[in-house]
Amino acid sequence: MPNKHILIVEDEPKLADILSKYLAQAEYTSHLVYDGALAEEAFKEQQPALILLDLMLPNVDGIEICKRIRAHSTVPIIMITAKVEEIDRLLGLEVGADDYVCKPYSPKEVVARVKAILRRVELNQRGDMSETESKLKLDEERLFVSFQESKATLSHVEFMLLKAMYGHPCRIYSRNLLMDHIYDDSHIVSDRTIDSHIKNIRKKLQNIAPKYDFIHSIYGAGYKFEAQERGTETG
Repeated sequence: MPNKHILIVEDEPKLADILSKYLAQAEYTSHLVYDGALAEEAFKEQQPALILLDLMLPNVDGIEICKRIRAHSTVPIIMITAKVEEIDRLLGLEVGADDYVCKPYSPKEVVARVKAILRRVELNQRGDMSETESKLKLDEERLFVSFQESKATLSHVEFMLLKAMYGHPCRIYSRNLLMDHIYDDSHIVSDRTIDSHIKNIRKKLQNIAPKYDFIHSIYGAGYKFEAQERGTETG
């Protein structure tokens, strides 16, 4: 049976308690920690399926905790933050969080994100993608993407962007991370360049799979790859 235990590291007891209750309604158990200095030990003892980690904590902040855990574990981490300017660091190579939620947030949204990430972990552990995602095929030699019997040709940059996200479904990529995947350090590009390439990829994917959206904009953070029926996006 999948591990449904969540570690909540949050220094505001009322918020932590609310999250715990909403998670319980979704049949998750949880353990609460209010002090950053106790988070790493709690992780070792609890062995949770996922960590909800506040950014601003007493004694040791969320970024440092995330770095320490990432040094020896790939457990999914959702950062909770009121500091939008930190999002690139939270999701980037420096820290490596899997997702983020901005305060103030809806507890229902947090639970939905927990479910989505754990569902993705379960699929990855089985070595599977979702049924729809598995129908999307990338051909790097010929630079085309196909869905069932339809295909579209991509530019080299478009293909590399799609390939980066395709390899890690549901992971949020900041624009800076995507730039690192497709350009040398000496190549100077703007956020708008990435956005333009993403727009072109979306159009081509919609032409071959009109019922689905595969690339999703995450406000203030970047983009992620996840197959969803059009009109049902929740992120």
